[in-house]
Amino acid sequence: MQGKIVKGISGFYYVHVAGTGIYECKAKGAFRNQKIKPLVGDNVEIAVVDENRKKGNVECILPRKNALIRPAVSNIDMALVIFAAAKPEPNFNLLDRFLCMMEYQKVPVIICFNKCDLINEAKRRELASIYQPAGYTVIFTSVKTGENLETVKELLKGKTTTVAGPSGVGKSSIINQLQDGIHMETGQISQKIERGKHTTRHSEMIPVGADSYIMDTPGFSSMDMPGFEKEDLWTCYPEFVPFEPYCKFQGCSHINEPSCGVKDALADGAISKVRYDNYVLLYEEMKQIRKY
Repeated sequence: MQGKIVKGISGFYYVHVAGTGIYECKAKGAFRNQKIKPLVGDNVEIAVVDENRKKGNVECILPRKNALIRPAVSNIDMALVIFAAAKPEPNFNLLDRFLCMMEYQKVPVIICFNKCDLINEAKRRELASIYQPAGYTVIFTSVKTGENLETVKELLKGKTTTVAGPSGVGKSSIINQLQDGIHMETGQISQKIERGKHTTRHSEMIPVGADSYIMDTPGFSSMDMPGFEKEDLWTCYPEFVPFEPYCKFQGCSHINEPSCGVKDALADGAISKVRYDNYVLLYEEMKQIRKY
């Protein structure tokens, strides 16, 4: 029987089998011996041990399309990162951390500024101007007015999307709205894996359509990923990349060196100062971490 792991906690894996329900499974010892850990998002084959109590064992992990390090999930098509447009004011440093992590792991991102009913048109343009030059899709939503929620639903159709964002931005409200009218055993999933806790401590997958899943993930504050060095950071700012060939020095950090194409682009207004300032902060932070 094939299904998808929708949650993993304390050695138990909750596997959603379409049309049948959720099975509470343990992983075979062979996975441990091979140092393979099942991930939320994995497509798996399970052996049913007790049909009445919906118990089983994970027998085989099917080939992964991708596997992210942070958050530790697999088979992701894209990421939806949700911040509030106001109340609280967006923390651009935190947003850039997430964008860099997804760029490094080659996952496309959509940026969603929620609570857009609290800001005017000028503020919308200002927020969009920070991220659109980097090639990101920026959407303004309001759970209160319903603005653009249908647009978000359309973008998620047929995809597995990891959803992230800090607390207080309306992330849970948006996730609830995205599930409206979906009867794909969502209630059963909620009951079985006890969804509804205020804080997401584990990655958890929620069906929002016949072939659409969203993955609610724990918060993010660190950028400590294996192999991710400060020298890689500029490549995670897509708007820097076209200007790097104009740097005089190979391995330019785009901070202190003269004749730097990225700094020239910043001076010309082709790169957002908000983004560049965050780049410098993150670079210095990574530099300090590597010292210890």
